Amino acid sequence: MFSKILIANRGEIACRIIRTARTMGVATVAVYSEADSAALHVERADESVCIGPPASAQSYLVAERIVEACRETGADAVHPGYGFLSENAAFAETLDGGGVTFIGPPPKAITAMGDKITSKKIAHKAGVNTIPGHADVIGDAAQAVKIARQVGYPIMLKASAGGGGKGMRIAWDDEQCRDGFERATNEARSSFGDERVFIEKFIENPRHIEIQVLADAHGNALYLGERECSIQRRHQKVIEEAPSPFIDEKMRQTMGEQAVALVRAVGYVSAGTVEFIVDAEHNFYFLEMNTRLQVEHPVTELVTGLDLVELMIRIAAGEPLPFDQSGVERRGWAMESRVYAENPFRGFLPSTGRLVRYLPPTRSDHVRVDTGVHEGGEVSMYYDPMIAKLATWGETRDDAIQHMRKALNEYYIRGVDTNIAFLAAIMAHPRFVEGRLSTNFIDEEYPDGFRGEDVILDDPIVFICVASAIHHRYRQRAAGIDGQMPGYIRDVPADWVVVLNGEQHPVSVHPMPGGQRIVYRDNEHTVISDWQFGQPLFRGTIDGEREVCLQVERQGLEYRLFEGGAHLNVLVLTPRESELYRLMPEKQPADLSRFLLSPMPGLLLKLTAEPGEQVRAGQELAVVEAMKMENVLRAARDGKIAKVLANPGDSLAVDQPIIEFD
Repeated sequence: MFSKILIANRGEIACRIIRTARTMGVATVAVYSEADSAALHVERADESVCIGPPASAQSYLVAERIVEACRETGADAVHPGYGFLSENAAFAETLDGGGVTFIGPPPKAITAMGDKITSKKIAHKAGVNTIPGHADVIGDAAQAVKIARQVGYPIMLKASAGGGGKGMRIAWDDEQCRDGFERATNEARSSFGDERVFIEKFIENPRHIEIQVLADAHGNALYLGERECSIQRRHQKVIEEAPSPFIDEKMRQTMGEQAVALVRAVGYVSAGTVEFIVDAEHNFYFLEMNTRLQVEHPVTELVTGLDLVELMIRIAAGEPLPFDQSGVERRGWAMESRVYAENPFRGFLPSTGRLVRYLPPTRSDHVRVDTGVHEGGEVSMYYDPMIAKLATWGETRDDAIQHMRKALNEYYIRGVDTNIAFLAAIMAHPRFVEGRLSTNFIDEEYPDGFRGEDVILDDPIVFICVASAIHHRYRQRAAGIDGQMPGYIRDVPADWVVVLNGEQHPVSVHPMPGGQRIVYRDNEHTVISDWQFGQPLFRGTIDGEREVCLQVERQGLEYRLFEGGAHLNVLVLTPRESELYRLMPEKQPADLSRFLLSPMPGLLLKLTAEPGEQVRAGQELAVVEAMKMENVLRAARDGKIAKVLANPGDSLAVDQPIIEFD
């Protein structure tokens, strides 16, 4: 066994690997950029080495600095995690040449499976179902259109070296094909340094289902079952689960056996994932093989009871797998939600800044939190904005969903925006609960983007009761303080009006042991809670049956409550105050329609319009790159450009004006 492992990664996956290495009694080395000097993975490792400036191209992606860190610390193995250098065959070869073990597959397998064109040819030869298409490099947009017509629209343009949704475009006609070829090529060049693009038939309303495989150097190869990864946004996974609600045991075995056939054909050793596209008729087609640990590996661990990181380390150390296919057991159901620092109500714009408060859900047999952040730390502009992977387990799929909904309610993060409301809305969506999934789920259910009205408010009585109970507690405390003044006694009135979403709800609040009795619309509700002033989570029961957990903030006269994805500002007023509140005028937002604003922080790559130019609605005006993705900004209406307020190469902030119209 290794004595010291260097983790060539950062964030939650680095912390995840450190956790397993520690249980195995293996020392760890963290590498970090200057931006990550105070990061959690640096704090948790036994040793750490700075490898360069914040930009990943100057630190985490520089193989020579990782190798030098191994020499400096005496690390005898490297675990790459996922992303960065995890699928870089040259890096693996360099380590092997220096006597350092790469905890992953052989370089030849990485090379073969890392190229989507080559991998499809190998898969086809191994008897794995493959998608119809043109598995050769496309030279230019004209050739792309010609091939697309032969394959038949719709088609998918894909970067051969791609991943993470980058370098991918769907085209339904010639114009989209030409534009998609340009975008996919640019993104592939920017993200992977490889601009090769190929074409395959786009399977409509597909599911994305993948098989986890394991293989050792002694000829043992097996599969651990499937993960459903169909809930995606812009080809990036949002929610994953294991098993899939669509797969039966016979199909699971067929997919697993084909995945193992590919493993043997390519000489694969270590943990890996074979990804498939599955259509509505249960036909499945090879998509790609990821020659590394997957982001979503926790759901497989939760249903199998295995530690994939430990198995990778033991396989790399030359040990055989301790079980065969018959020894793989699966129990229950697991869900994973990717918690990101982004604003779902503003097109999922990345959010950066300091984590002013960070309170993850309590870990238990049902809840797992894999994170690389801590309170007071920063979400940097330089890296992926993932805060954590929140995973839950239950005996059934419904149990796993309910545990996830509760855990999302408990996840308290302040200082940056998060996508928790979006995740909670999906978990409560009837179509998701029924398991009617496809990779088009988000586009179909939220065609205009995610909006406040898309949040499913299960029962407003929860907000009314909790706001009333909290306000009554505050007023009781104020009365107690005032009552200490000579000659001054203040009673707390029973009648109040709760203002929720602009609607006024009269209530009557009466104290009782452990809580309050609240009368609303002639019905009595009891709220029992041991909540204390200043606590961010209100835990309790309503009517002795329903357990609730709401996030609570007091902001001036308002209470800000979060539950089930709903984030509401609530006022609790006296009856007289509520009468006056109705007369208050609403402040109108500023008119920004004269400007083209940057919807996200990013780099202005291109401007396609000039001062004085007449533009039409839908015309391309600018291209902004954020997180290695190109975002085209178009004119919302016909008009004339008055001023250009930014230049290509500028770093833009959110809502920074780029163009002003007459």
